[in-house]
Amino acid sequence: MFRFTLPRDIYAGYGAIEKLAVLKGHKRAFICTGGHSMRRGGFLQKAEKVLKDNGMETRIMEGIAPDPSIEAVREGAKAMSEFQPDVIVAIGGGSPIDAAKAMWVFYEHPELSFDDVKKPFSLPPLRQKAIFVAIPSTSGTATEVTSFSVITDYSTGIKYPLADFNLTPDLAILDLDIPLTMPPKLTAHTGMDALTHATEAYVSTCANGFTDPLAKQAVSDIFDSILESYHGDKEARGKMHIAQCLAGMAFSNGLLGITHSLAHKIGAVFHIPHGCANAILLPYVIQYNKKACMSRYADLARIVGLPGHTDAQLVLSYEDAIRHLDRMMDIPLSLKDYGVPEALYLEKKDAIAHNAVLDACTPENPRKVDDETMGRILECAYYGKPVTF
Repeated sequence: MFRFTLPRDIYAGYGAIEKLAVLKGHKRAFICTGGHSMRRGGFLQKAEKVLKDNGMETRIMEGIAPDPSIEAVREGAKAMSEFQPDVIVAIGGGSPIDAAKAMWVFYEHPELSFDDVKKPFSLPPLRQKAIFVAIPSTSGTATEVTSFSVITDYSTGIKYPLADFNLTPDLAILDLDIPLTMPPKLTAHTGMDALTHATEAYVSTCANGFTDPLAKQAVSDIFDSILESYHGDKEARGKMHIAQCLAGMAFSNGLLGITHSLAHKIGAVFHIPHGCANAILLPYVIQYNKKACMSRYADLARIVGLPGHTDAQLVLSYEDAIRHLDRMMDIPLSLKDYGVPEALYLEKKDAIAHNAVLDACTPENPRKVDDETMGRILECAYYGKPVTF
């Protein structure tokens, strides 16, 4: 048996922020956002105006940093407790939305510690005080439709993906005007994050008849539009924003694999943006996993229209196509080429491998992995060597 959970409503289109008006009847809206991009683009002001015009008092928390910390989450939960919102609106990239989700948990359950919430699918019920609305600004994380929130413990240097269906937002708004503001590098990294989501969801041991069509459609649309989106094409940006949401629906319910397990751990240690880390790692993980799910990867290659007469040939084409996208968007093909010093890699590799095995995304990987095997995959990804074991 499996569960399939999505937001109650998803609005998508140009100017969709106006749909915040459906919240009329709520009293207080706590708005979370990251840096200044949402204010510069006028989207933050527009969101606040719609809320106020519909009778709500608002408070804004700006400046939520990338890779949000436990301390930032606690600070935000305290501010929520002081304001007592009945709706939380998170607008921005994955970091502010993930941070707002975690703040929401501790706003509703201040008695919990961070250790209490790290175990996957163990949260107590939410929505006792507030509902949650997400408006993404980037086309990759899909946190607006997922049951995940990634928070960093800087005392250990480990990123923890909090996972629970309670974290799935109540309302997702995909305003297609917002991703038009993304610079090319961010477009590349978030787009490859979305491709990794869809790919891993399709080969996950929890993939099912609900998630498969979403993952396949996302892969097809991403291959069709990611390069044009990278070069600023408006229509392609919109298509990518929808595709990454489809990928999010798939992985939130079908879960992920060890590309994400490794990306979570190397991101915190080597300071590589999450989507970029996924883009580098994905071909190596496919090489490892294909012994367990060759036909599934071949399905994706067929959907994209890649060449190959056999499943093995198709999977090779899929690996090559991912590397081609990396090269076309100036993403390195190995961690060493990214600039990670060899001395740092050698110092941290065993800890990264061990922590990646413990990551919440590892259990659903299609092929089992232990510390030694994870370390060997990491070594291949660092030096750019093929995974042949």
